[in-house]
Amino acid sequence: MIKQILGRLPRNRPSKSDGDDPIAEPTSIGGMRTAVASGLGGGAPLFNVANNARGVIGAALSGSRLPAGRNPCALPGPIVTTTGGVTAAKRAVSGFSTSTALSTVDEPLPAFRDVLNSERQNLFIKKLDLCCVTFDFIDPAKNVKEKDIKRQTLMELVEFISSGNGKSTEPVMAEISKMVAANLFRSLGASPRDNMVLENLDPEEEEPTMEPAWTHLQIVYEFLLRFIVSAETDAKLAKRYIDHSFVLRLLDLFDSVDPREREYLKTILHRIYGKFMVHRPFIRKAINNIFYHFILETEKHNGIAELLEILGSIINGFAIPLKEEHKLFLVRALIPLHKPKCVPMYHQQLSYCITQFVEKDLKLADTVVRGLLKYWPITNSQKEVLFLGELEEVLEATQAAEFQRCMVPLFRQLGRCLNSSHFQVAERALFLWNNDHILSLVVQNRGVILPLIFSALERNSVSHWHQAVHGLTLNVRKMFLEMDQELFEECQLKFQEEEARAKGVQEKRELTWQRLEFVASAKAISNEAVLVTRAMDNSVNAALSWGT
Repeated sequence: MIKQILGRLPRNRPSKSDGDDPIAEPTSIGGMRTAVASGLGGGAPLFNVANNARGVIGAALSGSRLPAGRNPCALPGPIVTTTGGVTAAKRAVSGFSTSTALSTVDEPLPAFRDVLNSERQNLFIKKLDLCCVTFDFIDPAKNVKEKDIKRQTLMELVEFISSGNGKSTEPVMAEISKMVAANLFRSLGASPRDNMVLENLDPEEEEPTMEPAWTHLQIVYEFLLRFIVSAETDAKLAKRYIDHSFVLRLLDLFDSVDPREREYLKTILHRIYGKFMVHRPFIRKAINNIFYHFILETEKHNGIAELLEILGSIINGFAIPLKEEHKLFLVRALIPLHKPKCVPMYHQQLSYCITQFVEKDLKLADTVVRGLLKYWPITNSQKEVLFLGELEEVLEATQAAEFQRCMVPLFRQLGRCLNSSHFQVAERALFLWNNDHILSLVVQNRGVILPLIFSALERNSVSHWHQAVHGLTLNVRKMFLEMDQELFEECQLKFQEEEARAKGVQEKRELTWQRLEFVASAKAISNEAVLVTRAMDNSVNAALSWGT
């Protein structure tokens, strides 16, 4: 009986470290993360970290060897200390101070080449856990050793994921998602552009802002990119972790002030769009929402150019005929992007997207041209020059039928551009006649177009202050004369009649002012206000005629 009672008592099992159980999931150290300090930086992105990681990591860790008798997969320090069957890592889940978290990276984990192949995946997960610890990069002298250990570990992870050592399992993907989120997803600092006049901002002359933590962020981005493009990554399994929430948080980072970060995000999001087909409609819709928020509310966002560059590639792959949702995207999002004052910062990418739509569906040319005219700038000459350049690209892809639908409002606006006192606007408008396709469209419809712009050409040839504009105007005028002399002479006669009529109106206006001055001088002795009525105007006319 005593043996039966003793047999029912629980027995103390020998404690094991995480590395001893090949199927045990490693304990998360997500609770040990310190706050990520957001900083700002600039420079060119580096996409070949994995290509040279072998040499760098080998040089950095060549002197690192395991002490005799140590488990090669065991985490260093208190995270693998066991007491009564409960590891310190499990205690860390309930709460871990910053100082304790930093102790987990006091020394690097063993290199992958120092462990057996069967243990490498466990070591990979442990390294991912270690890299979840984040540091404050505002103070470069703080935690220098720990930062360097983490950086070396990140480079080893890039090397491992690039080598294609077996397919990633679901626990590995969960740890990858956790590590990426811990390092990348953070609140972004305020942009220095918020206090600048955006229409006068030149992105080429502006000094880019640097992200202090870029030495780590860059490698994390490279790791994520290598993971997504890897043939060993199963999209059906990975979509559970690279889900809608992950994509939204990734899109939030496009507002980063660091151009290097936005460049990486652009490449990564494009790869996600290509690999995870189930996410494609959601990604397009999420980008739409960013555009709506930018156009209708803030007019402030750092990543519009990069998002448009992604969309340019996506639009290029749209099947023909275009779906209705794609046409709505053009009308509701892309065309209104011409409205904000900071359009020069992303106009090149926007113009490419617009042109892609016109090339996909020629009937959209009329919609695009009218949309440009709707948002045509009035006082911003820089935007006006950009619009004229984009208009030329659109008209190059426009056929005769669509051109005829929009040519009347189009050339009315071009006539105003020809008479612009800003010589670059007038010059850019006159350059349209150097385009062979546009010139052929003009020739076919000269009977409608020439009367719309003839007065602008005549005024430029007589009174425009800039010599280059004057010379180009004479060339265009001569072109129309040779094109259709009869039409030209008819327009010239009509213009002369309009000028004579306008001169008569001006003389009449001056005579009216003379009459008012006569009445005012007649009542100058008194302090009474002079109210000009139709009856008084008749009396003034009678007085003037009597005086003569």
